[in-house]
Amino acid sequence: MKIAFVASDAPDAKEALANLEKQYENISHRDAEAVVALGGDGFMLQTLHGFMNSGIPIYGMNKGTVGFLMNEFRVEGLEERLSNTIRNTIQPLHMEAVDADGKIHHANAINEVSLLRQSYQAASLSVTTDGKKRLDSLICDGILLATPAGSTAYNLSAHGPILPLEAPLLALTPVSPFRPRRWRGALLPNSVEVIIDINEPGKRPVNAVADNIEIKSAVKVTVKLDPSKKVDIMFDPDHSWDDRILAEQFNY
Repeated sequence: MKIAFVASDAPDAKEALANLEKQYENISHRDAEAVVALGGDGFMLQTLHGFMNSGIPIYGMNKGTVGFLMNEFRVEGLEERLSNTIRNTIQPLHMEAVDADGKIHHANAINEVSLLRQSYQAASLSVTTDGKKRLDSLICDGILLATPAGSTAYNLSAHGPILPLEAPLLALTPVSPFRPRRWRGALLPNSVEVIIDINEPGKRPVNAVADNIEIKSAVKVTVKLDPSKKVDIMFDPDHSWDDRILAEQFNY
């Protein structure tokens, strides 16, 4: 199998790359049948973004501090492991954010789109789904819309639900909600368009973030799944995404 290796700047990842290159040829990604990414989940996200719509599947091996998207690192038997993997297709969210100057920004997110208060003032947000207003004023530190791939990241830390990777759902999760106090979020079909308007943006400024792309002083954010983009991620069959989801849900 023609394999392209990519590694983060972490010393452990670079050392792992050197060890793999002693045993396997490092093919140019233009000719590769698979890309092996060495690092943590953050580097894996970068790699998935970089190979979006390339048709080349990505296989991560953990050499970072977090590795929910990663497989166990081993030098031996890599080609056999790759041939036996389970593949899942990931589609990103598309964010359109309008800032306080009226400029429109576009960005994709594999994990989540989040809106976070910029100052000591709590954010005030209105939430609309498919043209119907659901919340007039959510007072909170922020809100995020997470994909299944991102449901175990920031979404989980904000007490949002964990989603199976193939579930046709998105998790809309508030961050430290104050009013309405009892609202804990919603599960939405992944066909939905979510519009979040920032109330009193001058007094309560909010930043919008799509993975690692941040837009300052957003006043309106529209998010929906982008069906024109996709990338495949590979997991070992004995350590699949579904297995990890179940383990996380029963890990009390």
